Amino acid sequence: MTIIQTIKNDILVGKLIKKNQALNLITAPLKELCIAANEIREFFCGDNFDICTIINGKSGRCSENCKYCAQSVLYKTKVDQYPLLDTNELVEQAKYNEERGVLRYSIVTSGKRLQDNEVDKVCESIKVIKEQTNISVCVSFGLLNEKQFEKLKSVGVDRIHNNLETSRNYFPKICTTHTYDDKILAINAAQRSGLSVCSGGIVGLGENMEDRIDMALTLRDLGINSIPINMLNPIPGTPYESNKLLTNEEMCRIVAIFRFILPKAFIRLAGGRGLLPDKGMKCFLSGANAAISGDMLTTSGISIEDDMKMIDDLRYKVVLRNE
Repeated sequence: MTIIQTIKNDILVGKLIKKNQALNLITAPLKELCIAANEIREFFCGDNFDICTIINGKSGRCSENCKYCAQSVLYKTKVDQYPLLDTNELVEQAKYNEERGVLRYSIVTSGKRLQDNEVDKVCESIKVIKEQTNISVCVSFGLLNEKQFEKLKSVGVDRIHNNLETSRNYFPKICTTHTYDDKILAINAAQRSGLSVCSGGIVGLGENMEDRIDMALTLRDLGINSIPINMLNPIPGTPYESNKLLTNEEMCRIVAIFRFILPKAFIRLAGGRGLLPDKGMKCFLSGANAAISGDMLTTSGISIEDDMKMIDDLRYKVVLRNE
């Protein structure tokens, strides 16, 4: 029996993979690894697929220095700049997505965190979204505190998003204006408020496979069950504009190893998926079972219609899970 089969069988009976086992998968045969990851996904998640969309609710002029991001005020990029969108725009986009079969809609804003008055403003918009649609609302508003998260939950938000981005070890190389612990404190505050949390990261920043494994293990320790994996899109004007794109094979291995570490999670292909030759199809046969559809924050994505066809072709079924 191969090491892949041995580890897979342990996972299927409820054992959690250890770091040294995950490290062994870095050089394991890719085809066998992907098949096994898909079997783990089928065993724990069936054919359930979670698709969500995002809207850039506030764009540009971010104070933070995350090296991958076009919205930082420190970099010269061609990105739109505008304050919080008004209620009409947020509601219309929610309706548009719901009409196309999307069950979760996420409002994302630039900046380290929204201020109290901004949280109040967007809460009024979310109230209207919940009155006029049945769509689930997720928000990504930065490093909020527990009181702010409680206010968001009170108006109908059921999930917040806050990416770890990478491993604790590698994080200081991509951002120095806030810390890894700042992110974890915000995630813990959201969880105490009764909100579910979506958190993952970006691959292709220059990190190695051990960094990716460490991030996945941290997410497991935090109890995160919605894990977005973004592939870096090197944006001109950012410090990472010359980074080399990851290959389909590299992405499949990353997704497969994440599935071994997080067997019950929705592993979500997010930003950068459109850069893959097959738009992520092989990754969805290697353990991934969720996606962000439509345009990303500052880059174009894949249309909802195309994604819905892909989901149908793969014989997945769209579901909503909040936990």
